[in-house]
Amino acid sequence: MKTTVIVLALLLTLSAAGGPSAGSTKAIGSPTAPITIDLYSDFQCPHCKDFHDEAVGRLIADYVNTGKVYLVRHYFLLKFPYSRLSATYACAAERIGKYNQVCDILFQTQRSWGETGKVDEVVSSVLSPAEAQKVRALAKDPSVAAEIDKDTAVGMGHNVTSTPTMIFVHNGERTPVAGPISYSILKMYLDKLLSK
Repeated sequence: MKTTVIVLALLLTLSAAGGPSAGSTKAIGSPTAPITIDLYSDFQCPHCKDFHDEAVGRLIADYVNTGKVYLVRHYFLLKFPYSRLSATYACAAERIGKYNQVCDILFQTQRSWGETGKVDEVVSSVLSPAEAQKVRALAKDPSVAAEIDKDTAVGMGHNVTSTPTMIFVHNGERTPVAGPISYSILKMYLDKLLSK
């Protein structure tokens, strides 16, 4: 019992330290869902793009929207040339409620902006001119950089070393899974957890 209380206290502390603010579009679903998935990714990582393209939309449709999974997405910077810039624009867009649109376009066009560095141009393509102006201004806010650094630091605290990495939390147990996995394997794993 004492161990369970300590583990729950630790999970609550880590969740409070690493979770997005209330109303954040990085976190979707019900916080009371039986499974929480903390997903650490880098917008310039090709494996993250593959995982996003193949699995994230289906995960949201089948498990998040049905109340089975609470998905919390986190920035985790790798050493790609535009990792920070793309995360900065996504974080700024999150603050005006446009995280999902920006996240999708960054992954869809990763190859293009990864070669040219034209992140602003890509992000602006899914925003109105007024929204793009707000995102550019917010991208200069030091709190945006601080949020990205905090997500990365929390990930390191969970021994995240590569992306994508998912940390599954179910019945107080944390299970990290590093690297891209197919949606069929993810689905089997989630169904197994839900059957316990």
